[in-house]
Amino acid sequence: MNQTRQPRGIRNNNPGNIRWGENWLGLKQDGKEQDPSFCVFTNAVYGIRALAKVLINYKKLYGLKTIRSIISRYAPPNENQTQVYIQSVSKQIGRYPDEPIDIEERDILTVFIKAIIRIENGIQPYKDETIQKGIDLI
Repeated sequence: MNQTRQPRGIRNNNPGNIRWGENWLGLKQDGKEQDPSFCVFTNAVYGIRALAKVLINYKKLYGLKTIRSIISRYAPPNENQTQVYIQSVSKQIGRYPDEPIDIEERDILTVFIKAIIRIENGIQPYKDETIQKGIDLI
């Protein structure tokens, strides 16, 4: 696929579309020139790592333990169709939106990441190996 036609998150190696803020591992030095709104990583593995870290921090820092609570924070209604997002992630994980989950459980985290990538970009182009490499860097 032509790079300019790829979704923004894929082009930026930031498949979770994380905004600038944290000094993430693997950020591209001139990334803000490429995209002033969203982080630009040198490699997709670093973007996946950042996404995994954000999701785990939602549990550790804010006590979020359901798909609804995690997605409501990650994709707030002021810029997303949050209810559609919640339903999509729930379906892909195979759990109810208000059912407690452990985001640190590797299988759940992996499917959660894949679901977010698919929603944010319209595609989920990464091999399982790439997703696992990102999680391994946490």
